[in-house]
Amino acid sequence: MRPLNKRNEKLKSSMIREMTILSNQYDAINLAQGFPEFAPPSSLTDRLKELADQPVHQYTPNWGIDSLREEVAKKEGKKQKRSIDPYNEVIITLGSTEAMISSMMALLERGDKVGIFSPYYNSYEANTIITETEAVFIELDPSDFSLDAERLEQALKSGVKVLILCNPNNPCGKVFTLEELKQIAGLVEKYDAYVITDEVYEHIVFEPFCHLGFAGLPGMFERTITCSSFSKTYSITGWRLGYVCGPLRLIQEVRKYHDFFTVCAPGPLQEAALTALRYNDDYYEELRKLYTQKKEAFVQGLDRAGIRHNDPQGTYFVLADISEFGYDSDFAFAKYLVKEYGVAGVPGSCFFENPNSGYIRFHFAKEDDTMREVIERLTRLKQSR
Repeated sequence: MRPLNKRNEKLKSSMIREMTILSNQYDAINLAQGFPEFAPPSSLTDRLKELADQPVHQYTPNWGIDSLREEVAKKEGKKQKRSIDPYNEVIITLGSTEAMISSMMALLERGDKVGIFSPYYNSYEANTIITETEAVFIELDPSDFSLDAERLEQALKSGVKVLILCNPNNPCGKVFTLEELKQIAGLVEKYDAYVITDEVYEHIVFEPFCHLGFAGLPGMFERTITCSSFSKTYSITGWRLGYVCGPLRLIQEVRKYHDFFTVCAPGPLQEAALTALRYNDDYYEELRKLYTQKKEAFVQGLDRAGIRHNDPQGTYFVLADISEFGYDSDFAFAKYLVKEYGVAGVPGSCFFENPNSGYIRFHFAKEDDTMREVIERLTRLKQSR
């Protein structure tokens, strides 16, 4: 039989999903796949129940229902300090994952270079394989994951056309400062590049850090596609609702790929999501407090257990340092942790250009009792050495 696409050889299944399968197999506590353990706001699920008997079950316009795009435009307009046209500058997508690949398809041609800050969410590299482009990794400072402007300039000088900016960063929780964003903007303009941002965790940021929308910087709106989703902010990862926002020149091209990839996002869920986007600022402040408490409890528990880790500035992820355990493969260690201690994390190597990072990524979007049990198990792990 004729051979299949050669891209298949490079494209591997997600390590996050693999660790979830292994976690389920051993009935472990899943800190690998980053979905909240707790329920969405009741007003959101109540609205979804009300919609069951309403005429919202057919195709929506390709770019999303008007009312939801209008709310997204208000949200992004407030963040970017500009007026956003909901009819021409917003598309409702099938999660931020689809938002990202549709945007990359619209902006890139085969052989183009894509700048990716490392550590990085693993779908970015996969997307370069799908789009037949070249990933150029730009390492953040290993000591604190701060921006290395010289490395960024070298990448852009080499011909990077599109820079992917995940802020806050998954997996390390780095939040880019205003000064860092200005440095990025200056270099992007100097080398005539585009930026695709991933801002999924924009509302999960810990004081004194704050999230700033890159497209709101002077001159950056015309060069930027902003991708985000409702998944993490409202604890609805299974709804698969996201969006892209940007200038008409770019968004009209993204719309073409979105159309043929997905047709449209789910109609009833779009209608229900309106409830969430109309929450006032109190909701987001309570969300920040919730995750601040969970982060502090988890990192303090790791400290008591004697396990080294980074201190995330945002997101609900922590990178635990496993170098002291003497494993040559972080994947082998991750499997051992699942089988022997019932805790699933993600091998850090799938987030770093380095084939063995020495990290395991854990998430802490769990109930307090669950996290206490995790700390007890990790404490036994440490004591077994």
